[in-house]
Amino acid sequence: MPPEFPAKVAIVGAGYVGASTAFALLFTPLVKEIVLVDINHARAEGEAMDLAHAATLIRPVKIYAGHASDCAGARIVIFTAGANQRPGETRLELVHRNAAIVKEALPPLLPYCPDALILMVANPVDVLTYVAWKLSGLPENKVLGSGTVLDSARFRHLLSRHLHVDPRNIHAYVIGEHGDTEVPVWSLANVAGIDLADFYLLDGTTEENALREEMSRRVREAAYAIIERKGATAYGVALALSRITESIIRDEKAVLTVSSVIRNLYGIEGEVALSLPCIVGSSGREKILAIPLGSEELAALQHSAVTLQETIAGLNL
Repeated sequence: MPPEFPAKVAIVGAGYVGASTAFALLFTPLVKEIVLVDINHARAEGEAMDLAHAATLIRPVKIYAGHASDCAGARIVIFTAGANQRPGETRLELVHRNAAIVKEALPPLLPYCPDALILMVANPVDVLTYVAWKLSGLPENKVLGSGTVLDSARFRHLLSRHLHVDPRNIHAYVIGEHGDTEVPVWSLANVAGIDLADFYLLDGTTEENALREEMSRRVREAAYAIIERKGATAYGVALALSRITESIIRDEKAVLTVSSVIRNLYGIEGEVALSLPCIVGSSGREKILAIPLGSEELAALQHSAVTLQETIAGLNL
């Protein structure tokens, strides 16, 4: 039987993403208690106070700033702590700074919540998901990354605007790295089960190829565009994390493109953490869905995996 809810959630990192995630969780009845942990305890206290006042207008939620010991009993630990991505900086360029933060902040929490699922968010999320899995000693299914859940949402958003269709009726995935080598899976994108070619978008013309390339670029570079304008992304990833959290606590078995450790899939040798459509439930990643890919998509996914493996190798874990 899945654990009962409402549940307790710990959020490590009270910056833009952590605070926005806590705010998003206020709107779900599945969470009864939220603890914010941050090296800047005063910042965590300030965010907790502000959120607690907001919760008064919604429903009773216990929300407070705490330390590692306060994570006891947490169903999920959402790890958002990390340095912000600078304008023009790639996610992979963040790796050494944020890997050091994970190594410092994650291990002290684990003795207090050994049964919690770990949900990594800080970038580069795929590499840090792998780092967290190595550090924690937890099974692969219990260490997830937010992966390309938001990228897939951005893909559906752009398709919906082009097609004039509710994005909730569009099925389209982005897989691989949450970053510059990510792979939009055009071959499986559909509207209510209708292939895009039959819906009218794709017709095999030069214009079609240009549209694909431009839309793929806009999905891939969406975070850069936001960071350039406002300094950080927060709301989209916060709701993506709320969606993953709901699927875990409610044992929904939702199909989400979370990042997790895989081995020897799609001709990828060895192990790496990257995003693929997965069934997500109370035990975390319950099944990886090996969706069919076109030859170019497969090659791009393999390239994404090698890029991530090379970055991981450079950390000397």
